[in-house]
Amino acid sequence: MEQTSGKDRMKELTWSFPNIGKKYPEHREEAENFCREYKIFLDNGKTERECAEISVRMLQEAGYVPYEAGKKYAPGDKVYYVNRGKALIAATFGQKKTGDGLRINVAHIDSPRLDLKPFPLYEKNEIAYFKTHYYGGIRKYQWGTIPLAFHGVIYMENGDKAVISIGEKEDDPVFCVTDLLPHLSAEQNERKLRDGLKGEELNIVIGSYPYLDDDVKDAVKLKVLDILNQMYGITEKDFLRAEIEMVPAFKAKDVGFDRSMIGAYGQDDRVCAYTALQAEIQVKNPVYTTVTVLTDKEEIGSDGNTGLNSDYLGHFIEYLAQTEGCDVKQVVANSICLSSDVNAAFDPTFSGVYEGNNSCYLNKGCVLTKYTGARGKSASNDASAELMAKIIGIMDKNGVCWQIGELGAVDAGGGGTVAKYIAGLNIEVVDLGVPILSMHSPFELASKLDIYHTFLAFQAFYEAE
Repeated sequence: MEQTSGKDRMKELTWSFPNIGKKYPEHREEAENFCREYKIFLDNGKTERECAEISVRMLQEAGYVPYEAGKKYAPGDKVYYVNRGKALIAATFGQKKTGDGLRINVAHIDSPRLDLKPFPLYEKNEIAYFKTHYYGGIRKYQWGTIPLAFHGVIYMENGDKAVISIGEKEDDPVFCVTDLLPHLSAEQNERKLRDGLKGEELNIVIGSYPYLDDDVKDAVKLKVLDILNQMYGITEKDFLRAEIEMVPAFKAKDVGFDRSMIGAYGQDDRVCAYTALQAEIQVKNPVYTTVTVLTDKEEIGSDGNTGLNSDYLGHFIEYLAQTEGCDVKQVVANSICLSSDVNAAFDPTFSGVYEGNNSCYLNKGCVLTKYTGARGKSASNDASAELMAKIIGIMDKNGVCWQIGELGAVDAGGGGTVAKYIAGLNIEVVDLGVPILSMHSPFELASKLDIYHTFLAFQAFYEAE
């Protein structure tokens, strides 16, 4: 019997994830076209409220209508539901009954940032500042000396609402956190990197001109308040009724001589939110009802009534079940969910915290993450072999480039997603998203080809039988 050559046997028995640029060179143009609108989405949606608002407009333009509990819908009908202006659910009704299960896709639209403290405005040595409390997992030193924009809502005592965005237009002022010059930083240099800038040093410079009255204390602070009052009618007390987020002021940009990547703030996890939303919009008559969730509060543990640790998704599924007269327990047991979140792409500069064979890489497609967590998979969902086989089969059948990834080497760190909350509803769930470099930084990098193939993965998932 003739022995098969080692080269042929190697090809037959081993597996490596292909580079999309080599396997599908024609997808470069398609990815470029897809990402053009994605960059606009990033620029216009720098907070969860803004993302929800933009997403609703996209859904309405695509024919979606507000969901009415108890109303019967036909296959192909499209509805949406907004939870408190900071999270939303969109659905397209399928050919099968709700009791046969749903095809759910959950991404989050909150991102790490600097929030203003409830009483933020103060003056020191004739400079006015905002005091902040950082939101989510940031590396604090990265937020010094970059231009910041002011986004948020403020409610006045009379009930009026001011929606504010300052720092995004070309002629807008911006704001920033200061840092020491190298000549005077000898003591600061001895700090651990995590304390390069401490939490209480993330103070944002907002003004230096005084209000022209010699009898006024804190005249610079008063000048800032006077400007805000003239622009929006607000007073200092109104900050107690506000949600203000300070975010990077720069726009999404192409990165590299070849323009193969996008650099932007908030790609964790708005890259998955946008691709999921586009897949939801484009599905027409699915076999199973699709449910796309853009949720809030993931970066701080999914707590709060707009996060996935609340019951709003479960209640929506209950409404669907009640309308068709089926048991909600049957619905969730038959459902499948993608927890659509990013993963840390292998960074050759810092290769020591990764395990190369089980890391995800740029330009090799969306990353399927079987489990996250830390210290022995703690606080994670661990997807079953049956679900992994099903999702991989869907992607292979549809020519989607995908890869496997863990969140770093064992005991190097770890992290979590909304997957464990979905699993808590007795729904089969696995993480699938885009590989990201410099995750949680003010300027994250993603491959356009990976973004496009993540969209293709979501599209295939929604259309699968």
